[in-house]
Amino acid sequence: MAENDEPTDERISLSNLRPAQARKDRKRIGRGLGSGKGRYSGRGVKGQKSRAGSHRMRAGFEGGQMPIYMRLGKRRGSTSKDAMPIGPFMTHTVAVNLRDLERVFDDGADVTLEALVEKGLIRNTRTDVKILGMGEVTKKLTVTAHAFSATAREKLEKAGGKVTALREPKQEKKRAPKKARPAAAEPEPEPETAEPEAEAEEE
Repeated sequence: MAENDEPTDERISLSNLRPAQARKDRKRIGRGLGSGKGRYSGRGVKGQKSRAGSHRMRAGFEGGQMPIYMRLGKRRGSTSKDAMPIGPFMTHTVAVNLRDLERVFDDGADVTLEALVEKGLIRNTRTDVKILGMGEVTKKLTVTAHAFSATAREKLEKAGGKVTALREPKQEKKRAPKKARPAAAEPEPEPETAEPEAEAEEE
C-alpha cells in the first residue's frame, strides 16, 4: 500500500467532510456592471415590478385599481344578520337529522351527545348539536341536544318521544309598532263676512 493512498476505513470527521455533489453558488446580482447582471439586475427600468416585494402581492390585487369585489353591488351576505350562517354571524352547530336517529338507534333509546359520538353521527361533544326534522321517526326516543328545529320537536313528540334542549332558543325581540303620526288638522274655514249693506239711496 502506497504511502499517499488514503486508507479505505478512514473515519468521517470535520476535516474530511465533502458534499456528495459539487455545489454551484447562485449568481449574486446587483454587484456592478461586470457581473453579468449589473446596473438594473435583470429587473428592467423603474416600475412596480422593479421594487422589493412586488412579486408577493395578494390574490385579487389590481395594481391599486378599485378591485372587482368592491366595484360590484352589495347584497345580503356576510354582513347581514339574516343571512346566517355566513360571515361574522356564523352559527357553530352540527346538524343531525331525524332519519339518522331512526336508522341508528333502537326503540326506547336514550339519545345523548355521548351516544351520538359513539354511533359516529358527530365527531365530538365540543360543538353544539342541533336536531333537524328531515326524515320520519317512528321510534320512541329520548333526545338530549343543544337545540331542536320546530319540525323535529313536533315529530319526536308525536312519536311518543321526549325532547330536552340544553340551550334555550333565542327569542327575537319584538319591535314596538311605529305610532302613526297624527294627521295634520285641516284649517277651519274662515266664517264668511257679510258684505256691508248698500247705503240707502238718497231720497
